[in-house]
Amino acid sequence: MATPPAQPEPVAGHARPSPFRRPCGLAARARGSYIRGMFIETETTPNPATLKFLPGQQVMPSGTRDFASPEEAEASPLAEALFDTGEVTGVFFGRDFVSVTAAPGVDWSMLKPQVVAVLLDHFVSQAPLFAAGSASGIAVPPEDEDMGDDPADAEIVAQIKELIETRVRPAVAGDGGDIRYRGFREGVVYLTMQGACSGCPSSTATLKNGIEGLLKHYVPEVSEVRAA
Repeated sequence: MATPPAQPEPVAGHARPSPFRRPCGLAARARGSYIRGMFIETETTPNPATLKFLPGQQVMPSGTRDFASPEEAEASPLAEALFDTGEVTGVFFGRDFVSVTAAPGVDWSMLKPQVVAVLLDHFVSQAPLFAAGSASGIAVPPEDEDMGDDPADAEIVAQIKELIETRVRPAVAGDGGDIRYRGFREGVVYLTMQGACSGCPSSTATLKNGIEGLLKHYVPEVSEVRAA
């Protein structure tokens, strides 16, 4: 009986090629056609009408965007699809979440599956977040566009904005919303609540007891915080 030829020893540092290894082209095609499954996480917010949905990936590369009507939502296919359910009155895009506000009287147990289906369809298909040609309409306006601050208050305003950015915004985003600085005049800071925080029953308490107390503690020149 003939002795089978000896297999060459593998060179140090190199594994012997496997006879079961797939051709490179096949492996590349498999990766290219594979769509990774997604899981949409849902969180409640202080606003009972609003739920926060986390797709596990970036939503807005920078800034935020609030849609308060179907007309505003025309700038975004995703927001438009959510409004098209007929039971949504507000959509908010954050860095890594989407907040959706249900119309009065709507049962979230019925609406939630519809919202999740819309979100899954959007993110799995990797569709653009905003409609082509609407860039000028979707840009987030400068935070202090509503009122001009006195140049003499520049240092105070800088302190206020830093506190909002580092201490307030992360907490508000955790509740599915955002807060925008509008101006500072005669000791009064003007802010706008967005997303889940807009229309929330506890938003006034958040402004007066939470944010106002924080700003007054660190910036003595602040005497009051008001919604703008």
